[in-house]
Amino acid sequence: ASFPGATASRRLASGRPTAAAAFHTAVTASGSLYNTWQCRVMYYWFKRAREAGGGGGAEMGGFTRILHSGKPDAFVDEIPTFVADPLPAGTDQGYVVLNRPWAFVQWLQKADIQEEYILMAEPDHLIVKPIPNLSRDGRSAAFPFFYIEPKKYENVLRKFFPEHEGPITKIDPIGNSPVIARKESLARIAPTWMNISIAMKKDPETDKAFGWVLEMYAYAVASALHGVGNILHKEFMIQPPWDLEIGDAFIIHYTYGCDYDMKGKLTYGKIGEWRFDKRSYDSKPPPRNLPLPPNGVPQSVVTLVKMVNEATANIPNWDSYAAA
Repeated sequence: ASFPGATASRRLASGRPTAAAAFHTAVTASGSLYNTWQCRVMYYWFKRAREAGGGGGAEMGGFTRILHSGKPDAFVDEIPTFVADPLPAGTDQGYVVLNRPWAFVQWLQKADIQEEYILMAEPDHLIVKPIPNLSRDGRSAAFPFFYIEPKKYENVLRKFFPEHEGPITKIDPIGNSPVIARKESLARIAPTWMNISIAMKKDPETDKAFGWVLEMYAYAVASALHGVGNILHKEFMIQPPWDLEIGDAFIIHYTYGCDYDMKGKLTYGKIGEWRFDKRSYDSKPPPRNLPLPPNGVPQSVVTLVKMVNEATANIPNWDSYAAA
């Protein structure tokens, strides 16, 4: 069996003429089993969305998994892949996400990217429907995160975004993903994003203030320093279990665990009688045909599990994954 559209994706990866607004989707990954099964599912739904065409699909160009493990893996023939070097040993201080900006720097410098725009996505993104190019007039398109609060952390951020750069409100409440940016803008932002991420990690006060979202703040600061504003699109993605409906969203981001009792009541923070949490599958991929949630569980969570099941049912050699 082979993927529907696999040959088309190869052709795109090697470069076909693209529309002016076409964007290339890029996902960074560590090469861990945990990241890899998510990438396989993500790529399946990327292809489904692009094949669906219509309004947005026409602007979805090629796809690259930017693998920052420094070596190819068993899936380079399944997923178009660029192999990037990891940071020197010890630089990430156990915060593996610091490799992301460095991986983007390498890819932007070395790869032949046909499209003029880039969508930065993540392994735990499921594309629900074709994504149009949402950026306009030199501004990027980004998702606003409620927990990115530049005003609240002005004192810390001024170390990296000094007063002469302007008001702290110039820093948008975004991370680096999902973001659709001009390739030219990203090529300017990426080295600054990398340097600020490393500098923030080395500064104990900043590291303590930002924790696991440090690299997201670094991207927001780098974008502001280069004068690249962002159009904030709340409908860019939803995050179950907090967002209950798919609505107008393009992406389901399954970063949070979904725990419910058998009456369909959320038991967040307590392992549910029914659960889906990507962290349950850090050493083995999810099995095919996961049980669907009980009645009463929100549409967003039901759709998430159905999409994972459809992908795993159709991805060849899913069950023999561990041996790959």
